[in-house]
Amino acid sequence: MKRWFVLTGFCCVVAALAVAQARLPQGECTPRPEGPGWTDLLDKEHAPEWKETKGNAGLFEIEDGMIHVTGSKSQGLKYFGYMKEKFGDFQLHIEFKLTANANSGVMIRALPEDPPYQGMEVQVYDDPGKPPTKESCGSLFDVATPMFNVTRPTGEWNSFDITFKGQHLEVVQNGWKVLDVDLSKMTLPIGKFDTPYATLPLDGYLFVQDHHQELWYRNILIKKL
Repeated sequence: MKRWFVLTGFCCVVAALAVAQARLPQGECTPRPEGPGWTDLLDKEHAPEWKETKGNAGLFEIEDGMIHVTGSKSQGLKYFGYMKEKFGDFQLHIEFKLTANANSGVMIRALPEDPPYQGMEVQVYDDPGKPPTKESCGSLFDVATPMFNVTRPTGEWNSFDITFKGQHLEVVQNGWKVLDVDLSKMTLPIGKFDTPYATLPLDGYLFVQDHHQELWYRNILIKKL
């Protein structure tokens, strides 16, 4: 009889976990934006402006309107970015597809000398179905936890729609708002970053992180506000 109660309890736990998993938000990659004001950063005019930071080479290739991050094997994190101009207030649409456990990041208002510390990172990570943390996909890395984890299964396309105006940052992942942050409140250091985010410059470059795993980016469009 005791074994029967244990088995029944275990089955109830498994069933409850299955129900909870089924009730998680399900996001879908949002469509490429259209209309006036949008600039395609991967078209023939703008694609040549993507460059590695100093001392890095061979991190990516652009073909058929997509960035292929090849996954460098060298030590340390590497970065490449759109270097033609800085962006201040903007809307950014970017789509990404990840291999198993792939890790990357979208650096915004960043400087080439040290993009994650002289800027900020919206985390890109293959972690579908896991509870959100400050290192989850869609987080403001090590600073702010997303409200939901709506990352698509490995190998499927995801989207970020990022709006940055003044010190107000919003991130929509796969159609769900996951971050809504007022950086002006961050007057003290948070997480591993010594510089308070309230004091960071109000413009900078757009970078992507190479974390030694293969992945792809496409439909990178920006609209100045």
